[in-house]
Amino acid sequence: MNLAQLLGRLRVDDRFLRNVTRWETLPAQPARHAPWPDALDQRLVDVMRRRGVEKLFSHQAEAIAHALDGRSVVVPTPTASGKTLCYNLPVFHAILQDPEARALYLFPTKALSQDQMHEAHEVVRDLGVDIKVHTFDGDTPETARRAIRSSGHIVVTNPDMLHQGILPHHTLWVKLFENLRYVVVDEVHQYRGVFGSHVANVLRRLKRIAAFYGARPQFVCCSATIANPGELASQLVGEDLDADAVAAKGMAVVADNGAPRGEKHFIFYNPPVVNAELGIRRSAVKETRVIAERFLSTGVQMIVFARSRMRVELLLTYLEKAGRKVGIKSGDVRGYRGGYLPNERRAIEQGLRDGSVRAVVSTNALELGIDIGRLDVCVMCGYAGTVASTWQQAGRAGRRNDLSAVVLVGTSSPADQYILGNPDYFLKRSPEHATIDPENLVILMSQIKCAAFELPFRAEEEFGQRRVTEVLDYLAGERVLHEADGRYHWMADTYPAEDVSLRSAAPDNVVIVDQSIPGGRIIGEMDLFSAQEMLHDEAIYIHGAQQYHVDKLDWERRKAYVQPVKVDYYTDAQRKVELKTLDADDGRPDAHVGELSVGEIGLVNKVTVYKKIKLGTHENVGAGKIHLPEMEMHTTSVWWQLPDEIPAAMTAAGLDLGDALKGLAHLLGTVASVFVMADSSDLRAQAMVRAPFTDAPTLYLYDAIPGGVGFARRIFEQWVDIRRAALEHVARCPCHGGCPSCVGAVVETGDRAKAGAAWLLARADGAIGQKAPAPLPPPGGFSLN
Repeated sequence: MNLAQLLGRLRVDDRFLRNVTRWETLPAQPARHAPWPDALDQRLVDVMRRRGVEKLFSHQAEAIAHALDGRSVVVPTPTASGKTLCYNLPVFHAILQDPEARALYLFPTKALSQDQMHEAHEVVRDLGVDIKVHTFDGDTPETARRAIRSSGHIVVTNPDMLHQGILPHHTLWVKLFENLRYVVVDEVHQYRGVFGSHVANVLRRLKRIAAFYGARPQFVCCSATIANPGELASQLVGEDLDADAVAAKGMAVVADNGAPRGEKHFIFYNPPVVNAELGIRRSAVKETRVIAERFLSTGVQMIVFARSRMRVELLLTYLEKAGRKVGIKSGDVRGYRGGYLPNERRAIEQGLRDGSVRAVVSTNALELGIDIGRLDVCVMCGYAGTVASTWQQAGRAGRRNDLSAVVLVGTSSPADQYILGNPDYFLKRSPEHATIDPENLVILMSQIKCAAFELPFRAEEEFGQRRVTEVLDYLAGERVLHEADGRYHWMADTYPAEDVSLRSAAPDNVVIVDQSIPGGRIIGEMDLFSAQEMLHDEAIYIHGAQQYHVDKLDWERRKAYVQPVKVDYYTDAQRKVELKTLDADDGRPDAHVGELSVGEIGLVNKVTVYKKIKLGTHENVGAGKIHLPEMEMHTTSVWWQLPDEIPAAMTAAGLDLGDALKGLAHLLGTVASVFVMADSSDLRAQAMVRAPFTDAPTLYLYDAIPGGVGFARRIFEQWVDIRRAALEHVARCPCHGGCPSCVGAVVETGDRAKAGAAWLLARADGAIGQKAPAPLPPPGGFSLN
């Protein structure tokens, strides 16, 4: 049986179809080609033709033309659309024209860096010229580092190494910086939130050092499909995004994909409900196993994505056993995740390219653009967290002109249920906006310290596109900098980049120490706010799918001591939050109900107790007290103030305002995080029946990050879409009074939370009546498009 025959059988399989919420057939698309740019070095054209590239796809030709014309460019096209040529060809052209020219490639992972370096080496070999391509990361030997600094034409690295290993030591990299022509930033959509805000400032530091040595590099950025690739890339690299990019030499956006695509079947599969009140569905791992085994029996080449290492190993065990039943050797079904040795990962990648590996089970490590060829089937055990990442995983299936299939198997999580219940959100043009805020004061302060260590600041100097004199004066007052003759100099003995994590806005972190290893081993770190909830005494901390018991949190020394354990529960800390509105920056009426505002808030946090929650059933099986100090944080929030008549109107409708607001906070927190590409831990919701600032019922959605990174402001801009999406989601949820997939479990939010939340959202959307609207029935089937 081949893939087409299996899909035909699934189309008439009632047991399978009753759990399918959408079966979308994406038609094949032919390639659109364009001629080689006249300005491109003919030697490169000849090499590409010998390598089988007779013509460029239209988006490749357009991006290369922009780069050769001196403009920065961002290319947000799908996986396997040939984005590598969009930056490799301009870079090689520059080096062929001027052997002193240099380029810096930034990739978010070491594996991707290695993969791209090998591809560049092959082009260099075919060109027959002396162009040196090197990776520079934590594994690079000291002896090789000296040669890379002096003679590397293309240096391939990652943001962390640039931040800590290159920029602070720029005097050792003079050859690179004074000849820097191109900076390539791949997987731009990964740089969002705190991480992206830090990286934007790291690139400001890079441009500042390059300018000191007389260079002004162009940027070539690549991204998955998101709603705002141009805005994100221009914020990240500090280049203007101009509507008249040709005249202004601003950053150009090349989004019209010219690569071909075969017919693709995208199936949304939601496992059946086993506990409606708790919103628990049949195990996504078990359903993924059954579906993957059916595809494996056809002999297709397949990739299965899972969200944790534990799930990867579990599914790998199942599929190896199933493969042997249909004549597939164990070595032909492989796992791929962090923790595997580099040589082992390279062998798996090669096996996927040459077809000897028939199936691979992977974490998101294979989501990014590592070359593994084009497979036939992709099965995803759980939503990848963002539409962009899910499309990247789905893009692993589908050779350019062949039939392919993708199956997204939902878990019980609220985000998964939102996507499975609203497949149009996923299939239509992505409304996800990647958000960063390089001006976050906590992040900016840390990065200015790093920049001042690298080069003294002038009094009126701009960092990015703003003057930072006030920050410099503050740091001088704190005796971190010394001001003399209009310049601010670094005063301390150590270099600050060593103490600045690109993944945390808070200046201090708690180090996590595994005590089961003699002498202790550091397995991670966490910001102080999160550590109070996740690393308190007696907490169960999960790291890479391994459970750890927190023996002690030494708050003064910022260390958490843990031991690996296997238990059937997890811990959930309860934080008491006192929220004060400090200032409203902007506001507007919200259609039919209330007013929407965005501004600054202050939070006084105290973690007081924790609960032990049984895995699977979510029962409360114990509790304990937490003794940690209060913490204060200023951040950004959007808040929805309801009008004075709402409490009486809800009472008349037989609904409870408190339950409705609690349910609404849970619901909008889930839906908003999907829209703005925020991790659930980075966005919090809090409801007040009567808020002190507004003196009215008010719902707050705020960035759970000191200073905020733009999530709340993005929600303010997209509020109507988010509110309507929340109404559609709660109406479609098949539970009766509420569940974790919509407004939260009934035991947490009350048995009238779902009806109350739906009533408020419907009223805001124009249903003025005071009677609770009848909930819409769950989808009775699916559409075949």
